[in-house]
Amino acid sequence: MINSADAVGLAAGYLLDLTFGDPRRWHPVAGFGTAAGALERRLYRPRRRNGAVFTAVAVGAPVVAGAGLAHLTRARPIARAVIVAAATWTVLGGRTLRTEARTMAGHLERDDLAAARGRLGHLCGRDPSALDERELARATVESVAENTSDAVVAPLFWGGVAGLPGLLGYRAANTLDAMVGHRSARYARFGTASARLDDVLNLIPSRVTGLFTVAVAKDRREAMRVWRRDRNDHPSPNAGQCEAAMAGALGVRLGGRNVYFGRSEVRPFLGDGPKPSAADARRAARISGIVGAGALLLAAGLRLAFRGARSR
Repeated sequence: MINSADAVGLAAGYLLDLTFGDPRRWHPVAGFGTAAGALERRLYRPRRRNGAVFTAVAVGAPVVAGAGLAHLTRARPIARAVIVAAATWTVLGGRTLRTEARTMAGHLERDDLAAARGRLGHLCGRDPSALDERELARATVESVAENTSDAVVAPLFWGGVAGLPGLLGYRAANTLDAMVGHRSARYARFGTASARLDDVLNLIPSRVTGLFTVAVAKDRREAMRVWRRDRNDHPSPNAGQCEAAMAGALGVRLGGRNVYFGRSEVRPFLGDGPKPSAADARRAARISGIVGAGALLLAAGLRLAFRGARSR
């Protein structure tokens, strides 16, 4: 009964995100980020041990809170479904991701590069000042591909596996990775634990995202060929799974030189086609939505499967 309530809550939360997108005010993830920032200021030292303690506390607290709520509602399926729905809505970002991609596509279709460059920060941290239409479209497609896993598939997957603790714990870990897991002088050692935890938690979801993306491609055989060939060329063990599949599904080439504020990276090419266009950004958003729906079915199925396993 309770796992059925979890499945209902996951579906309801997904529909809330699909309908309303991120909460516009008092977003709980933003509140968590503020609290994690305060904890970081207290614990920060340029050492991996301090970073590990920071990660354990900042991720452990939401997991314990989720486990506590799950325990309190173990005999109250309606309350459980409502809480899981609220948590799912909070941790998902599918509608917002797709909306940003379509907004970028609209600016590019109107040749409004100034607006597109100003909007890119909503999707990724690249320096947009010198990017042309094709490079802005590439950045959009790559961000949609990676964040379909991070913001949709992965939280649903961990919600399916572990219920409330999985939902909250994954979002906490992914938020910490965005805060301290990137390469910089300050976080080279302190952020290691957060980055590694995020990598581990995304190992399965990123591959699920890649397979689902291939499954909905117009030319599935070509998408599978590109995904299998290029997915391990990316420096990230997980982003390459998503980006290679999206490159194959769209018939475009991703990768190349990415300029961030203060540094640049040259990444291997993924796919065989031309650079993406505005139309490809729209197609990527459409694929992301279909993949998200598939992830919901998988997550609900996992909760019901765990219910069946426990009842035997």
